[in-house]
Amino acid sequence: MTDVIVVGGGVAGLVAARDLAKGGVHVTLLEADAALGGMVQKHTLAGIDLDLAAESFATRGDHVRRLAIELGLGNELVEPDKRGAWVMTKDRRVAPLPAAGLLGIPSTPMAADVIAVVGTSGAVRAQMDSLLPATVGAKAATLGELVRRRMGQQVLDDLVVPVAGGVHSTHPDQLDLDRVVPGLRAALLREGSLARAVVAQRAKAPAGSAVGGIRGGISRLVDELAADMETYHVDVRLGMRAVRIDAHEVDAAPTDPATGRPGPVERLHADAVLSTVADPGRQADERVDGIELVTLVVDQPELDAAPRGTGMLVHPDASGIGAKALTHATVKWAWLADAAGGRHVLRLSYALAPRDGSDAHGAGSALAVDPSSELAASAVEDAAALLGVPLRAEEHLVAADRVRWRAPDRRGADLAAGVVGIGEVSVGRGLAGVVAASRTSAERILDD
Repeated sequence: MTDVIVVGGGVAGLVAARDLAKGGVHVTLLEADAALGGMVQKHTLAGIDLDLAAESFATRGDHVRRLAIELGLGNELVEPDKRGAWVMTKDRRVAPLPAAGLLGIPSTPMAADVIAVVGTSGAVRAQMDSLLPATVGAKAATLGELVRRRMGQQVLDDLVVPVAGGVHSTHPDQLDLDRVVPGLRAALLREGSLARAVVAQRAKAPAGSAVGGIRGGISRLVDELAADMETYHVDVRLGMRAVRIDAHEVDAAPTDPATGRPGPVERLHADAVLSTVADPGRQADERVDGIELVTLVVDQPELDAAPRGTGMLVHPDASGIGAKALTHATVKWAWLADAAGGRHVLRLSYALAPRDGSDAHGAGSALAVDPSSELAASAVEDAAALLGVPLRAEEHLVAADRVRWRAPDRRGADLAAGVVGIGEVSVGRGLAGVVAASRTSAERILDD
């Protein structure tokens, strides 16, 4: 029987291990943490079960939906509330996010919902896109450069920066165009304008919402994948940290959960090795960005009216606002509203300052936040400003917690020759992309 080692027990590792074991391969899965799932775990706040990090998935490509169906969760798939999100500009103007767009790029620049955000002059400048030769901006390296040249600075600032930045946690001037929007460059040359290219790209997307969810939370994927680990006899070893990863060998050491100290190293051999983590023996990136997610459970009946839809995408330079995004989770997901029993769940995202790469990436855990703390007060103040509803920590806050995680250590992702890289460290963020890449890698090994 073929032996494969999978390093990392997040969703990427679980999906690859399941598919390989189902195909008849003997799989050993190593996870440094004491639990499977990575950031796709659940935590409980004020008696409500919530997702630790990702609470939705991109429907493009259908990868997560098909996996959920295979795992018996087909009847639990749900779509978010139709009211959609709002956007806050740099000067704190707020409006519903235009409906027909792509990462904030409008398909109809003179539409009323676009004018409401960028103003008449900004919309007129964006409309000039239809008069420009298709070659203008066609060689742009980044999303920001393309939008600026085709539709102007106002559309970039007021729409694309908060939307694309909220999705990718990066300014559009730092986003590789062909990676974040594959096919848009070719569509521009084919259709003759960026607006028509957006229409063409949207037409290729599946009907329905751009994101989906699972009743009870995305973490249910991990529960079902973990159950399949037992069904297909995967050798799951928790608390085992890889200290050396090679094409056919992995050195791993048990970690004392109390002290964090490693135990004696064990050498494992395999016909193939898949890894979701950076090579532990290579240079780490010294500056790695991160995200802090602060979750609030509040009791404020004025929020019942969903004053800003499913949440708010925020320009990073919006005056006096620390959060870069807010999700009104109990509006976005009907199942969560039922579970919350009249209370409201608000999730606020904050950018963490870069730190030394030594703490670059990890599963993280939810830490309780004292309702009387400065962090709680600041998050409640941001939520009040973003939602336009009076909120005071001492009066409305029921409970709060926070989760921190850092971006994948991409500089250390250059794995040894022959090691198959999967997960965020290799393919970037996004549950759909991670699932697709893991399944493809497992399929190639099975074919071989």
